[in-house]
Amino acid sequence: MRDVYHEELDAISDQLVEMTRLVSSAMARATTALLDADLKLAESVIEGDETVNEAQHTLENAALQLMARQQPVAGDLRTLVASLRMSADLERMGDLASHIARVTRRRYPASVVPAELRSTILQMGQVAERIVAKAGSVIARKDAEVALELPRDDDEMDRLHRELYRTILAPEWTYGVETAVDVSLCGRYYERYADHAVSTASRVVFLVTGVWEREESEPVSHQ
Repeated sequence: MRDVYHEELDAISDQLVEMTRLVSSAMARATTALLDADLKLAESVIEGDETVNEAQHTLENAALQLMARQQPVAGDLRTLVASLRMSADLERMGDLASHIARVTRRRYPASVVPAELRSTILQMGQVAERIVAKAGSVIARKDAEVALELPRDDDEMDRLHRELYRTILAPEWTYGVETAVDVSLCGRYYERYADHAVSTASRVVFLVTGVWEREESEPVSHQ
């Protein structure tokens, strides 16, 4: 019976890793859609968000059932509690990728991103993919050491976010208010996506050590 129990715990970890793959793919496709004004690709991201939502609901149900049946304590309880919080972070990351795709759809066939910001947006997409890939590795390996590296990637995202705003607010900006709003929204979505990835990794640190390492930077629930 205990072997089945631990197999179910391992399955929850596997589901979390799969969710990181789903949200990584969603962000990669959302970035391409944004830069290329690709409506079909944007629609695929929006429609695919339901898969992430379903994965989160499945994991949540499995974790709650294990809590009810097995009444876990100590490390196993930390695993289940952390898994519930991580799945919520990952579900929100899928939403944020979908939000970027919706900006693309709303402006189609026009391109959202002016030429001088394409490089910045591309880099933000690359940082987002890199940070969620690390988060997936951290979850799979229970690697608290690598988890503590993710804030550095988040710092790079924050730098790009500031660069984006400097360009929008510069006197040389000639693309109007609508484009400024759309680009700033997308920048915010990338920035929050990275924050949620860092929060996910910080929960692995809690799982391994029982100590929160990054409480002060966890995303607020309404973002």
